[in-house]
Parts: sequence; structure tokens; C-alpha cells
Amino acid sequence: MDVSLASWLVIAVALVLANLPFFNESVFGVIPLGRDKPLWVRLLELVVLYFVVGLLARLLEGRIGSVFEQSKEFYMLTVPLFITLAFPGFVVRYLRKRHH
Repeated sequence: MDVSLASWLVIAVALVLANLPFFNESVFGVIPLGRDKPLWVRLLELVVLYFVVGLLARLLEGRIGSVFEQSKEFYMLTVPLFITLAFPGFVVRYLRKRHH
């Protein structure tokens, strides 16, 4: 797998996983709760999925070449990016008007 394909794969997976907590009522898409998920559960899911995407990116980076050390600047950039990727799901879940 080349660098470009791996980069696009990580971006696509990040987009899907960032929106996963907002588009279903199950925890991580597999554990049913039986009622609406509270916001704090969705945010906790978002944090865990952020690290899942990071692990995937690190594994792909290791297969392509050497893994670079990540400093605080890396996390200061990727956390807001992941939250921005989750914005469409948040809008659909909480800001869209529902017609009854």
C-alpha cells in the first residue's frame, strides 16, 4: 500500500468512525442500550474511536516505513480535526428539526 492510499484510507475511516456515535443508539454500533444514548456516552465513544483511528494510522505508517514520534502538537491538531469530522453527525442528531 502506498502513502497516498493509506492516507486516504485513514481519512475515510476517521470520517465514518467520527460520525458513528451520532447515527446509532448502540454503543460502538454493537452494544444495544435499550434507550436513547446520553450525550456523555456519545462523547466517550468519540474519544475511544479517536484512539482506534490513531492506532490504525500508526499500524499503516509502520507497514509503509518508520513510525514517527508524535508530540503534543500532533494531538493538538488531530483532536480538533476528528471533532470537526464528527460535526455532520452531531448536526443530524441534535440540531436538525424533527417533524412529527
